[in-house]
Amino acid sequence: MRKNKYGWLTVVISGFIILSTACAQQPPLLTLPTGAAYVTDEALTEQSTVLFNNEQNLVPLQDLDKSTVASVRFTNAYAPVFDSLLNKYTRVQNFNGLTYSSVDKLTDDLKLYNTIILQLTDIDLNNTQLLNFITMNDKVKKLVVVYWGSGIALNKLDVVTTPVIWCSRISPVASAYAAQAVFGGVAITHKLQNGASAKYTAGSGFLTAKTRLQYTVPEAAGIKTENLAAVDIIAREALNDQATPGFTVLVAKDGKVILNKAYGYHTYDKSQPDKITDIFDIASVTKISATTMEVMRLVEQGKLNLDSTVGSYLALARNTNKNNIKVRDLMLHQAGLIPYIPFYERIKATDHSPDSSAAYPTKVADGYYMRKDYFKDVMWPQMLNSPLRTRGVYVYSDLSMYFMKEIVETVTATPLNVYVQDNFYNPLGMQTAGFLPRNRFSKDQIVPTENDTYFRRTLLTGYVHDQGAAMVGGVSGHAGLFASANDLGILFQMLLNKGTYGGIQYFKPETVQEFTAKQSAVSRRGLGFDRWDPVLSKHYPSALASPQTYGHTGYTGTCVWVDPQYNLVYVFLSNRVYPKDSQLLVSRRIRPRIQDVVYEAIAKGLQP
Repeated sequence: MRKNKYGWLTVVISGFIILSTACAQQPPLLTLPTGAAYVTDEALTEQSTVLFNNEQNLVPLQDLDKSTVASVRFTNAYAPVFDSLLNKYTRVQNFNGLTYSSVDKLTDDLKLYNTIILQLTDIDLNNTQLLNFITMNDKVKKLVVVYWGSGIALNKLDVVTTPVIWCSRISPVASAYAAQAVFGGVAITHKLQNGASAKYTAGSGFLTAKTRLQYTVPEAAGIKTENLAAVDIIAREALNDQATPGFTVLVAKDGKVILNKAYGYHTYDKSQPDKITDIFDIASVTKISATTMEVMRLVEQGKLNLDSTVGSYLALARNTNKNNIKVRDLMLHQAGLIPYIPFYERIKATDHSPDSSAAYPTKVADGYYMRKDYFKDVMWPQMLNSPLRTRGVYVYSDLSMYFMKEIVETVTATPLNVYVQDNFYNPLGMQTAGFLPRNRFSKDQIVPTENDTYFRRTLLTGYVHDQGAAMVGGVSGHAGLFASANDLGILFQMLLNKGTYGGIQYFKPETVQEFTAKQSAVSRRGLGFDRWDPVLSKHYPSALASPQTYGHTGYTGTCVWVDPQYNLVYVFLSNRVYPKDSQLLVSRRIRPRIQDVVYEAIAKGLQP
């Protein structure tokens, strides 16, 4: 027989190839079933999945911010499905073991990964070198073995001490389910019914809990897929009328993502379709996704008092009319602040440069740099000396979150962007969320916003749309955060879970309740959070949302809404300001109408 290029798997793999050719088999279909068929397959998979060797509670994986994860496949036909689902939870690098001439070369390429997820089949377990690979890497890495097969080969894993997830079903759904089990997107609920080896005896196995989002079909949450079809109709209307070039939607019901879809394109030239992994400028959704999160943490820790004054934290505010403003009133937008200051209108020619230098270090956009200390010398004094209106009256103001950023950074001695990245986004497994996305991602992954013809005079891709946030370098308390829909789904599922996600408690339930509940006597607002409007004629945020609903909208055409009564998270991300500001997305009520469809589908699912 001609020696094949795989070397160390020659005997096993060549036999597999001969068998496949002789039977004239086609590659297995990777398309997942839909609707009731998916739910049935998923239920059968749950009953067929067992976890062994989990004495150390390695599964579900935790410490995602400290993990570098690799997934290694060999003959698993459904590896693309498995790897795709893994990457919903954290960044996972995929390796095809069949492309390596030796197990040692594969091990060498894995040296920078501290966590390895190994995909195995019955065929793979017939190779002793793979078993040596497991025992060798288990000594120095976190290793999780996922095995799909009849179970006859389980005895080959008797010597293995690393966690083993075994599923007797072999299907795309089984691959998707196993991937989610690794991260706690689904629970492992069954033990071994019949003994498989001397080690894996009847009744053995470990149970796990669901701790993260699950990715499934609407039917798994009691909703018929066809009852969500109107989302596509509204999407076509939005795109045809050029209310926005494109958008993404994510809906999570009962901790299950039942809709995550991208529509349209990055721009109207239709050269790049939107993808569900695309990164958007979320504008004022920053207020609750970054600044308010940090405020919640500091209040909970006793490091920040909502009833203390601005002057008690900011020295430069003490001799201004901002001195006695309470932090609570900033968070409720009733401090008497003016709505905003058009900072960019006062820029002088000497305040900016097309080139970066020590004198002009603050990047605002490509080819646009602000002079050193412009915020400290110009913008901050303008805010501190701005007039106050009537205290105790609700006036939505971006200035409130400029002030909150200065306060939390003073308390923590840490930049806002660094704090939220380290304390929330990275531990949660949020792969795209953060400020200054151009420092981490290519332009192709970021959806452009406005073609700025009046300030920066360039197409804004990865630079914050808000002018003031841009002038302070892209990190502000009111705007500047970028994220994908999945990342925001994770963050706000954590809040819906009353502060817990992935087995980690980020907030106490009472903290979440305090900030998201109605806290103002003069508005619908919570602390930082916007809420359901009791004036029913406004249908805000949706005609069918419950009074418990909280979230926020963003100027670029974004929103996040959490409805505890329906156990629902709704995320909508668009770039409606491309190429210039358009009000069609708002006037056509695209966001709330799609949200209405979701509620209607839930209601129909409850009908007998």
